[in-house]
Amino acid sequence: MIEETSAGIVLFRKEESGNVFLLLHYPSGHWDFVKGKMEKDETVHETAIRETKEETGITDVSLVEGFEEWIEYDFQCQGELVHKKVVFFLAETKTRDVQISHEHLDFTWMDYNAAMEKTTFDNARTVLTKAQSLLS
Repeated sequence: MIEETSAGIVLFRKEESGNVFLLLHYPSGHWDFVKGKMEKDETVHETAIRETKEETGITDVSLVEGFEEWIEYDFQCQGELVHKKVVFFLAETKTRDVQISHEHLDFTWMDYNAAMEKTTFDNARTVLTKAQSLLS
C-alpha cells in the first residue's frame, strides 16, 4: 500500500450576509476543498498555502489559529491501494476572484448550509462543520 500525506485549506471570505466557503469541482466529479500532496522538505502549512496559490491563484491567506483537522481514507490509483492522510487548516481571504488550475473544472463560494449540501464526502462535511463551529 502506498502512503500519502496532503495538506489543504478550508478557505472562507467574509461577506455582509456571513461567511462563504470555497469549494472546488474535481474532474472525478466531487466537490471539495483545496488540497494537495506535500513536497520534499515542505511543512504542512507550506503545502497548504502553496496548493491554495496553485489551485486558486489566491495568495492572501490568513490562517486561523487553533484549527487543524486530519482525515484519512483509502483509494485506488492505477491498480494500487493508496492510504491518504490529509490535514486541513482554516484560513480567511479577502480575494473573491479565483483562477482555477487545470486540476479543477469549476469553483463556487457558498454559505455554510449550501456548502454542506454541495460537498461530496462525509469527512469533508465534518471538517466544514468544525470550521463553522470555530467561526461562530
